Amino acid sequence: MSGPQNGSAPPTTNGAGPNELEVLCREMQAKVDNFLDTPTEDEVLNSVKNQIIVARGVIDEALRRYRPEELSLSYNGGKDCLVLLILILASLPTSVSLQSSSTQSSSSPRPFPRRLQALYIRPPLPFAEVDEFVATTSALYHLDLTTSNQPMKPALTTYLRERPEVKAVFVGTRRTDPHGADLTFFDETDADWPRFMRIHPVIDWHYREVWGFIRALHIPYCPLYDKGYTSLGGTDDTHPNPALKGGKGSNSDPNGQQFRPAYELMEDREERLGRDR
Repeated sequence: MSGPQNGSAPPTTNGAGPNELEVLCREMQAKVDNFLDTPTEDEVLNSVKNQIIVARGVIDEALRRYRPEELSLSYNGGKDCLVLLILILASLPTSVSLQSSSTQSSSSPRPFPRRLQALYIRPPLPFAEVDEFVATTSALYHLDLTTSNQPMKPALTTYLRERPEVKAVFVGTRRTDPHGADLTFFDETDADWPRFMRIHPVIDWHYREVWGFIRALHIPYCPLYDKGYTSLGGTDDTHPNPALKGGKGSNSDPNGQQFRPAYELMEDREERLGRDR
């Protein structure tokens, strides 16, 4: 499997004419559909195609259960939630058009949203590169982003108090993440947490499938991944992955050590070797 080091941004509109989010979503839909329709003998890319079909089914179900204004996305600029964001965008054109407003006739489609709600919970010591990527992509993908510096539980409590219409949150957790082993596609939060439905469309994706998707679709990603980081937290607990140290195509870290880019890692079990927790 081959692909670019980092993708190029989708075209932007000038604010005139059609709903910019709708234009972007239809571009993402065409991009994903074209990928699905293009034959390949690459084993990873064929696995990615299967995962896309499953994930879009989960997203479609979420959009049947909830109105767009009742949904939000947990977004920290990492690779997993980036894949999830692109899939949500690609799913909206068909899913939203199938829902009719209760205040309109059954044949009237619900108005296409102009922005997607999202929450960025910053770690205590965030990477500047991550903050910049979150800001850039939030504008690029038309996110209505709330940023919180609180720990996760109080951040969610505050967010849901300020946005009581939110009933469910898309989360990019995967099976190999901490606390991900027993999750399903739809899970209510535990009793001692703020109440909402957690939606996990990419829960069963493997590490190399995440990167297969990002690179095949030329999706821009956080530049830290090109420096050997494979799982992003804060500057106090995240380091380049030692499994990627040295070799052809390496990039130097601040200490002059050479690390290959994140997409060269193949094994799920090695993904968090650069994390202290």
